[in-house]
Amino acid sequence: MTDLGKTLDGQVRAADIDRWMSSRFVSDEALRADLIALYAFEAELAAIPSRVSQPLLAEMRFTWWSEQMDGVFAGEPRKGHPVLEALTAAVTRHGLEREPLDALIEAHIDRVHRRPHDLEALFVGPMQAAVRVLAGPGHEAAVADAARVWGMTQTGRGDEADALRRTANAALKALPVAGFPAVAHAAIRDHAAPEPLKRLKLVWASARGRI
Repeated sequence: MTDLGKTLDGQVRAADIDRWMSSRFVSDEALRADLIALYAFEAELAAIPSRVSQPLLAEMRFTWWSEQMDGVFAGEPRKGHPVLEALTAAVTRHGLEREPLDALIEAHIDRVHRRPHDLEALFVGPMQAAVRVLAGPGHEAAVADAARVWGMTQTGRGDEADALRRTANAALKALPVAGFPAVAHAAIRDHAAPEPLKRLKLVWASARGRI
């Protein structure tokens, strides 16, 4: 792993331990690095509200990230910015689309202004991009409900998540094994559970291909 890779890996582990643990099931180091780049980008966005005191200041930072997408998708990221450089490489290698990343930024702007969560933008689009990194295009529909389960769990809607889980697992039957690490974390229902317990949950979910 390169120094850049180690930096981003550590960033994701600190910010999002559940998805970081899921990424350990990706055996291909290059694919794992691209997945981590995507998660590091999301971690940067998620951290903004905790770094500034006013919604307007947060929106300014989100706007900066939105502007950086021009360089990312032109293959010309801001030099010296590890997340943007790694994200650009992942976008180029896997033909990732810009719209989900733009929608994610807009959804975060809505959040700082206390508007309702946009599950599709915050959770579905990013998970579909992650699956594209690991398994290639054409599997977006297979993971949409799993992403909604994850989003509902993250936003305190556990009962709704449990009600959707069976439908999500039925759709996941069409997902190649290689893509499952992008959705495995949706199997974790209690994010406050001890890390060893969550690791066991992820192993069991990955063995079955179910969340």
